[in-house]
Amino acid sequence: MGQQEKVATSLAGTVSEEISASLTAVDAELARRYPGDPGTRQPVHTVYVPGDVFEPGTLRSWGDQALAALDEHAPDAASFAAVLGIPEELAGPVHDRVRAKLGREPVEDLRIDFEDGYGPRPDAEEDEAAARAARLVSEAYANGTAAPYMGIRMKCMEAGVRDRGIRTTDVFLTGLMAAGGLPEGLVLTLPKVTYPEQVTAFVQLLEAFEKAHGLDEGRIGFEIQIETSQSILAADGTAAVARMIDAARGRATGLHYGTFDYSACVGVSAAYQASDHPAADHAKAVMQVAAAGTGVRVSDGSTNVLPVGPTTQVHEAWRLHYGLTRRALARAYYQGWDMHPGHLPTRYAAVYAFYREGLEPAAARLAAYVAKAGGDVMDEPATAKALSGYLLRGIDCGALDTAEVARLTGLTRADLDAFASPRRGDLTVTAP
Repeated sequence: MGQQEKVATSLAGTVSEEISASLTAVDAELARRYPGDPGTRQPVHTVYVPGDVFEPGTLRSWGDQALAALDEHAPDAASFAAVLGIPEELAGPVHDRVRAKLGREPVEDLRIDFEDGYGPRPDAEEDEAAARAARLVSEAYANGTAAPYMGIRMKCMEAGVRDRGIRTTDVFLTGLMAAGGLPEGLVLTLPKVTYPEQVTAFVQLLEAFEKAHGLDEGRIGFEIQIETSQSILAADGTAAVARMIDAARGRATGLHYGTFDYSACVGVSAAYQASDHPAADHAKAVMQVAAAGTGVRVSDGSTNVLPVGPTTQVHEAWRLHYGLTRRALARAYYQGWDMHPGHLPTRYAAVYAFYREGLEPAAARLAAYVAKAGGDVMDEPATAKALSGYLLRGIDCGALDTAEVARLTGLTRADLDAFASPRRGDLTVTAP
């Protein structure tokens, strides 16, 4: 034990108190605007199905069609891995988990579409379709066939379709309430948002609905779809998307990039409209920075190249989709859109390969951090948070098993949750 150091200070205790008092408003603002990740499961994709096409068996049909595509175009692990360039050591685990996922839970997030995928219809027809959607969603949650997340995309808040969008939202939500209440997995998507005031208007709509039904304020959240250049850069030069998050007053759950509407808005020709275009990268980077720390998740868009036709054509489309999905994951866009059942095999293959190839390195780094051991990487609390989030996302989607993560890290699910969302309370780790 060395010599005990004499501790001396120069400032009066009131200095610290005065500084804290001066930052009270800032502390409150930070807590309000940047609460951190909500700690809930984020789906790896969103599937859009037109309102007149959705049926009780739609989810199962998508899974069956995806399995049939595998049977026809890549019937075993080796052939599937060869098409996508998956390393040999991951071929079996990825293939087996993809098939199991398609049999168990083929769709993680379903949006019944009343916007572009549905188009303009007579009011009576859309009313009927919205009421039917509410009934089918309620029945799916009641009988256990629902996706973890389900909801609708209504028409936007622009003048020409505003009333129709408001009415469809009302019919759908009212139908859910009449059938037993709003499901926990309910998600609404507000498309083609250009001005923060449109978000404010949608909040007003939801507030009125909650009040009419005696629901807790803020019960209904929604995603904001980014499909116009004005939503990224406003006329005054500010990042409009950041103002949209604020305008949602805590109700925004996601920012979804609309690949083709946004690309067309900035003048990208049809042949080059894709989620890896520089214009798309810029928009998503702004979205990502605006959403960081707010608890709002960012989702990538879709590809319109469908895996249909002869095997060579399907393989080409699969490679494209797999590559775009892996690219998005590396850029921390953990969710995207899938437009066709044939996209499901490569969505899950890309996601599962991403998490399985990084499982052991991530687990080793986190275990070393917990044990305060050395190593060739010096990690900090923020990295431990990222490592835990990575493992949790892998568990949630089925890429990883809780048991194998626990074996490699020595941590429980509760420990991982605590690292990933330390704001929830003091971190207590059960591992030695």
